[in-house]
This record gives sequence, structure tokens and C-alpha cells, in this order.
Amino acid sequence: MVGGGQYPKPGEVSLAHNGVLFLDELPEFKRNVLEVLRQPLEDGFVTISRALSSITYPASIMLVCAMNPCPCGYLGDAKHQCVCSPSQIHRYRQRVSGLLLDRIDIHVEVPAVPYKDLSNKYCGEPSMEIRNRLRSARMIQVERFRKDSFYSNANMRSRHIKKHCVLIADAQKLLETAMQKLGLSARAYTRILKVGRTIADLEGTEKISAEHISEAIQYRTLDRGAF
Repeated sequence: MVGGGQYPKPGEVSLAHNGVLFLDELPEFKRNVLEVLRQPLEDGFVTISRALSSITYPASIMLVCAMNPCPCGYLGDAKHQCVCSPSQIHRYRQRVSGLLLDRIDIHVEVPAVPYKDLSNKYCGEPSMEIRNRLRSARMIQVERFRKDSFYSNANMRSRHIKKHCVLIADAQKLLETAMQKLGLSARAYTRILKVGRTIADLEGTEKISAEHISEAIQYRTLDRGAF
């Protein structure tokens, strides 16, 4: 995953540098394989050390993962009954550590799509409109960080978050309540702020409102305190 060998070679995270690394059936990967992702997700590079040398490869990736909600796959499905016990579900989800989940910005549940939605010809928002909105948000971020060495909210450090993610009073209260009730970690806190900042950018607003924070919190469904 991160590379290695007698003569160190880059792994999947470096081969996907500045791109997307997709891991399907996430809990089926060995625990030690998943845990090595923590450093590149945090730092954007991976270092391989050997007796005679040490080499660093770039590893700035967008990590996208997919997993079933439980071993049988039917937890929460309105048309199929889940046959898993609570302990089986817990063990299945524990295969992915909270430390790794903390480093993933967005967790969302994707329900099964009914046939009528697959077969009809209804079209949602045109791709061009979505593209224009994303382009506008990207330009906002490029301008925001023009004096820094990066160009997106995802790369913000503590000092950038304090400067650019100032919350209004009701948003602060909402986030405080969520932190206490859901048992969210410090990393989850910074992820929520970054995502909230991005949601506000997509709407073209400077202030991060309670609505933006509420939406960002909903994207943390796999945090340990959330189930």
C-alpha cells in the first residue's frame, strides 16, 4: 500500500499522488494495511526506511472508501431484514479503526436505489451548473490561500482554521453540543470546520452558519460516538 522492498519502490498511495485512491470493501483489508494509511493522509507523504537508506515519496491523495453497513449488508434496508447480531456488527465496524476514520473528512450512508429511480428519465441539476458552482468555490479558495503553499480548504492547518473558520454564535453552540453528545474527537472537530467552510464556499457566503455546521456534522456518521 505504501511501498517498500529491498530497494524501496512507491506503493499505491504514491502512485495515486494528486489523484484518487479508491478502496472497496474497506473492512476486508487487513488492519495493518489500513493503519499505514494514517501518516500519508495526515502529512501528504510517506517515508520508507531501510538499513542503508531512507526515501520519501509524495502521497497527497483523495481517499475514497466503500463498505457495507454490516456483514450481511442489509442493516437499515427497508426491504431486507438484517440477520447480524449487535456484536457481529460491532466487530465488523471495529475492523476500521477510529484513528483512520478521524482522518477521513466525510462519512455518508448510501441507501439502495429503487428501480423506479434507476429506470426513469428524470434528470437532476445539470452537470454544467454543478461544475460552475464548484469552480466558483475553488476560485474562492485559491484567492484565500494565494499567499500560502496550498490552494484548498482540505490543506488548512490550525492557524488557517482559526483565521478562516470563525463561527457565528449559534454555529458555535451547535458544534459544542455535537462534540459533547457524539463524543467527537479533536480531529473530527477540525474536519467539521473544514467541511463547513467548504459548504459555505459552495454557497458563496463568507460566514459559516449553523446550517453549514449542521450539514458538516451529518457527514460524520461513522464516528465511534455516533452509533
